[in-house]
Amino acid sequence: MKTLLLLFLTVVIALPQSPNMPVAAFDAMMKELSNWGRWGKGDERGTLNLITPASRLAAAKLIREGFAVSLSREADKEKSVDNSRPYIHQMLTSSEKPGAEIFTDSLTIAPHGIAHTHMDAMCHFSYQGKQYNGFSPADVTATGAKHLNIEIARDGIFARGILVDIPLLKGVPYLEPGTPIYPADLDSWEKKTGLKIKQGDVVIVRTGRWARRAEIGAWNLAERAGLHATSMRWLHQRDIAILGGDASQDVQPSRVDGVQQPVHTLALVAMGTPIFDNVNTEQIAVECAKRKRWDFVISAAPLTVPDATGSALNPIAIF
Repeated sequence: MKTLLLLFLTVVIALPQSPNMPVAAFDAMMKELSNWGRWGKGDERGTLNLITPASRLAAAKLIREGFAVSLSREADKEKSVDNSRPYIHQMLTSSEKPGAEIFTDSLTIAPHGIAHTHMDAMCHFSYQGKQYNGFSPADVTATGAKHLNIEIARDGIFARGILVDIPLLKGVPYLEPGTPIYPADLDSWEKKTGLKIKQGDVVIVRTGRWARRAEIGAWNLAERAGLHATSMRWLHQRDIAILGGDASQDVQPSRVDGVQQPVHTLALVAMGTPIFDNVNTEQIAVECAKRKRWDFVISAAPLTVPDATGSALNPIAIF
């Protein structure tokens, strides 16, 4: 089976228009990229274990200017084809109330989807009746997720961040919908920048989605640019801590038979790697290109909501 998988990966990389990956090859990849048991039978942190006191201290040395950039989209309160669950912002008290001197409001957030910047906890996905490290999806009930929930990251993320700007690599403002990103593209980015993605990094992949949306408006994302499943093997070899990007990471259609979001499944279930979805990569891309520097410190912290499967997020890059 391993020989079959390696042969298929070689063909996929060499021939971008090759047929879909068969589910048997995907299942073999789930086993190959598994981090189950790596940090113990009961581990719930997954690759967050790769962010250590030593790696934080090393990352801090990257701060040379103190210049900060938010990687969060502005909260989108308008319903659209790519935002089916907008933020609901309600004023509870305002100047319209006679005599009011204190003003309050309420936010209702459905973080998952393809609009809002958010962090996926490992409990967000399961595959074939299992979640990361063998936990059961039966632990996710109407009251929330007993294991692998967002509180695992309550102490926050402080690590080296790497921007992988694929449109810049290809000399285009953005990738067209349905464009897959292959391991060869990631190799080319390392060669172009001279950076080596390494253990414990937070990797942010830019497809140019928000630049395209600004130009043509909201559109149905049934076709969208993103990582091909084979790129997860490349990222697993680099031993990254977190995967992020300006969409939901997966190329759509997925190019894997019977699996709608193979990148999410491989990351969350096999590797135990949390995901930052719908990151705003436009300003960070400008700042990186200006400096000809694509590494920085990234700091982020989810809301500490007990048993939640994810959280709204405001990642900050610091140069």
